[in-house]
Amino acid sequence: MRSQTQKTAAAVGALVALLASASPARAAGPRDVTADVLAGRNVTLTGDTVVTVPAGTTTYDGVFSGRGTLTVRGTGTLVLTRDSDFTLPASRQRVRILGGNHPYVTTTAADPPAVTVERGATLQYGNGGTTGLIGHFPYGTPAFRLNQDNIRVDGTLRLSLKSAYNLGTVSGSGLITQPRFLWGTWDLTSGPFSGVIDNGTQANAGRPEYATSLPNVRKVLNQGTWTVDTPLGETVTQRMDFYQREYGSDINVQSRPGGKVILTGQYSWSDRGGDTNPSLSDPALNWTPATKNVNKRGTNIKGANVQWGDGTTARIFMPGTAKTVYINLLAARSRSLLTFDYDGPVTLGAPIGGGRFHDTLSAPGAGDVVIKGTKGNDVTFAAVQYYDGSTTVQKNAVLRLGSGRPGGDGGLYTGGALYKVVNDGSLVVDNTSKSLTLSRISGGGSLTQAGGATTTLTGGAVTYTGTTTVRKGTLALRGGATLARSRGIRLTSTTARLDAGTTGLRVLSSLSGKGTVRGSVTNDGVVTGGLTVSGGYTQSAKGELVLAKSPLKVTGAVRLGGELDLAAAGTNPGRTITVLDHRGGARTTGAFKGLAEGTRLRLADTTYRISYRGGDGNDVVLTAVTAHATAGARPDSTPSAQVAAPRTTSATAEGLGWWPYVLALGLLGGLVVPPTLRIRGRRRGGGRHAVHR
Repeated sequence: MRSQTQKTAAAVGALVALLASASPARAAGPRDVTADVLAGRNVTLTGDTVVTVPAGTTTYDGVFSGRGTLTVRGTGTLVLTRDSDFTLPASRQRVRILGGNHPYVTTTAADPPAVTVERGATLQYGNGGTTGLIGHFPYGTPAFRLNQDNIRVDGTLRLSLKSAYNLGTVSGSGLITQPRFLWGTWDLTSGPFSGVIDNGTQANAGRPEYATSLPNVRKVLNQGTWTVDTPLGETVTQRMDFYQREYGSDINVQSRPGGKVILTGQYSWSDRGGDTNPSLSDPALNWTPATKNVNKRGTNIKGANVQWGDGTTARIFMPGTAKTVYINLLAARSRSLLTFDYDGPVTLGAPIGGGRFHDTLSAPGAGDVVIKGTKGNDVTFAAVQYYDGSTTVQKNAVLRLGSGRPGGDGGLYTGGALYKVVNDGSLVVDNTSKSLTLSRISGGGSLTQAGGATTTLTGGAVTYTGTTTVRKGTLALRGGATLARSRGIRLTSTTARLDAGTTGLRVLSSLSGKGTVRGSVTNDGVVTGGLTVSGGYTQSAKGELVLAKSPLKVTGAVRLGGELDLAAAGTNPGRTITVLDHRGGARTTGAFKGLAEGTRLRLADTTYRISYRGGDGNDVVLTAVTAHATAGARPDSTPSAQVAAPRTTSATAEGLGWWPYVLALGLLGGLVVPPTLRIRGRRRGGGRHAVHR
């Protein structure tokens, strides 16, 4: 008979053997509450929880509460009709800090997702009413309820609520969508969400209480109103592309003092790709009206500081014409500011006005425009603008009024009290048919007339100091406008016209080129030949005429003084050189400094005689007298003639005077100095002008 001790030992051994042969324990997985949801029962979360939605639509009238996470998976749609309030377990919650000046709210570290919608599944908040949201709102922030329950959307989140609500932090790569004509307003705060947002009616992507940051959103299908706002002093940057599929959608931008909204994408029509991947088959369709205007879209800048582009793109935010887009620059708390910041050429084909929504031209815009000085920033206004404010072109930037193509004429609204142009870059006018009148142009930049249509500068506030260039068409001066401060005037083609009007043109810097000046010219600076002056030409003692390949042509009276630069003629002299072709009937009066009638001067190896009665009797002409002329030579017909440099301020009449004594001393020195030193010390000819003979 076995003892009790033996029996106990055997039992312990059997238990050990049983434990050794048993399978290891498995960790507990997420709790599956699918049956409870399908039965409509309330669910209290006690950890990670999952519901698998069958194909079709499942409407859930219960609520989720407790502490844990909820994952929605499957192939169907789960519709929540009542608000649910639960949080993550305390161990997973992160610290949030409310900072800045109230009511600005900051989140230093977002919680992990409390709700996850897996790929293939759809979670719907609400059923067209005011309840059905998952959210927890522990923060006492007046006028702004920040949702602590963050959500990860890799499938689809459909927002079918008429109330105002906040989604909290969003992540994932799926689709967040709101039906059209459902007048609820949802707040998007921040998060790494990289999917597509389909805004059917109205979304707030930024609030005065919260600076929204959505750096990874791929695209927004905007079929309603997308509103961006900022807290005090904060900059909000949105880099996504916006698309529109239905008539009536717009983007409204607001900002508080010191705030700024930067939009770096493009707001385009979409004709393919559906909700999940909107796109446009041909970019040109943005510029052509579609049936029933379904591709018309707009933006309303309401007292905001807005910037299109960030200097790294050449895709304009609003591509289109007045028939496909509208842009309103409005005043709210303050006037608006719109800045263009691109790194390549962009074209604005629509006018900026100040009406309400589609009535953009019912009132002038209330704001200012800046073309930022980013290298390569070249903005064309291919429509006449309608905003009452300043237009600033910063250094290195270009603003073109008109595209240079038919139908692409541009301009500025000059009738407002606040209109002015501050040009420190380059202002180019390139209209083909619409004439423009511009005034109040200041700054250190240049102005170029490049189109066939006439541009008129008017008024005494045309004070810019950069170069004035006329490539084509006519640049006219009226109403007291001058180019007195322009550092240079160039007419670069034979079709270029500068119409100086009845007051004429006073040149204080330089005038050159191939075109025509209509009106009289007074030269107190430098004028280069090759131009035609349809009027009188007066050169003062301060002026200079520079000979070019062709002469200066003048149809009116000619009065000469100042200097003559013939350096260019010395490089390729001919037997006869016409300096000034006087096509009028009156005689030429006056003379260039030091170059009286008959004065001889040497160009290269040829000696010329100047006459103010040459050609048809009143032209300024140089006629060759002899080649290799020796010092002291005189023209036989003019015994008192001078031999002069082509540009001189001290030419003297010929005569023996004191020069034979100097020549004798030179010859004596030549006998004393060794030949090698004479060769080494000999001066070589050259320089800009010929020398006295």
